[in-house]
Amino acid sequence: MVADNAAESAKDKTENTDVLHSTHTVIKNALNKLGYPDEVFELMKDPMRLMTVRIPVRMDNGDIQIFTGYRAQHNDAVGPTKGGVRFHPNVTEKEVKALSIWMSLKAGIVDLPYGGGKGGIICDPREMSFRELEGLSRGYVRAISQIVGPNKDIPAPDVFTNSQIMAWMMDEYSRIDEFNNPGFITGKPIVLGGSHGRESATAKGVTICINEAAKKKGLNIEGSRIVVQGFGNAGSFLAKFLHDAGAKVVGISDAYGGLHDPDGLDIDYLLDRRDSFGTVTNLFDHTISNDELLELDCDILVPAAVQNQITEQNANKIKAGIVVEAANGPTTLEGTRILSERGILLVPDVLASSGGVTVSYFEWVQNNQGYYWSAEEIDEKLHENLIKSFNNIYNTSETRRVDMRLAAYMVGVRKMAEAARFRGWV
Repeated sequence: MVADNAAESAKDKTENTDVLHSTHTVIKNALNKLGYPDEVFELMKDPMRLMTVRIPVRMDNGDIQIFTGYRAQHNDAVGPTKGGVRFHPNVTEKEVKALSIWMSLKAGIVDLPYGGGKGGIICDPREMSFRELEGLSRGYVRAISQIVGPNKDIPAPDVFTNSQIMAWMMDEYSRIDEFNNPGFITGKPIVLGGSHGRESATAKGVTICINEAAKKKGLNIEGSRIVVQGFGNAGSFLAKFLHDAGAKVVGISDAYGGLHDPDGLDIDYLLDRRDSFGTVTNLFDHTISNDELLELDCDILVPAAVQNQITEQNANKIKAGIVVEAANGPTTLEGTRILSERGILLVPDVLASSGGVTVSYFEWVQNNQGYYWSAEEIDEKLHENLIKSFNNIYNTSETRRVDMRLAAYMVGVRKMAEAARFRGWV
């Protein structure tokens, strides 16, 4: 009996890294801090709609392959839902649900008239031809066409999707709708109604948050040592922006390992050698592990890869004074607690990575009014919005004496909760 209890106790101490569970925990805490009743949490803990679709695609070898896809719409109390579509072999229903909730929070944080949405297809685009990807993209739009649209739910790019895939999706939706409808989707090529600055928006938003966090810590970005975990779309742009600002990017990584140089890596050279999926370390003989990269001596650490990278197992080994989350969910709740107790400033994902949805909103507005802004105007609006949002959350954290993640959730969930209350839903 004692042995059974000990085993159960050890099991209880194992950290729960489930993204949906973590999201529920922080939302519940945020709503409690704000004084909302339990029924508000019950309304917000899961998407209001979740569609599962099956997409037949004729492959290049003549076979028909059936793909599974999802579209989650978290909450439309504020306005239409908005969020990306990812093509990845590890897409799950639970992940899509959690990501749709995060999109609602991001929209609330940067004060956009949206709820959160998210989509995904279980596939590996790295093993598919251009023609197969087009068939899959168009098939997905046909499958979800009844629940999406410029005033219902607006998709966007995400992991392993890009402006070309958005163009195919927009064309397919326009065929179904029988008129040109660029506002259906964002992240399009500029010639099809896309916006300046969209491709680099997420990285630019993270950079703005890094600059603001550095100011709070009295750190000068020029000459600071920065580690970027991940070298995909966000990570590579981010490394470039920081390198050009005079920072020393002392470490980067991709799916195959990491590179480290205490004097600073040649980012322009790495970008030139990087493939379309963000892979570059496979060209080098001397690499370091992911764990070694996270624990490098640096001023700022930017997890820009995948979930659950900083946990209770390694949070005490993080040497950075600032951690800025560019990926979705890279730090667990226990990891967050440990970093906060150590005095490390953690800028959460729902704030740091909100540049993408902000410029997606700008694109949607431009599509709706048929008037397009310059790259300089987009950049100015993005800076104004993100700096205001960062300071709002930082001040909430200070006055409420909570960590930045809980402060961000409190700010993000309030607008949605109030909209639902005024509508009479709760």
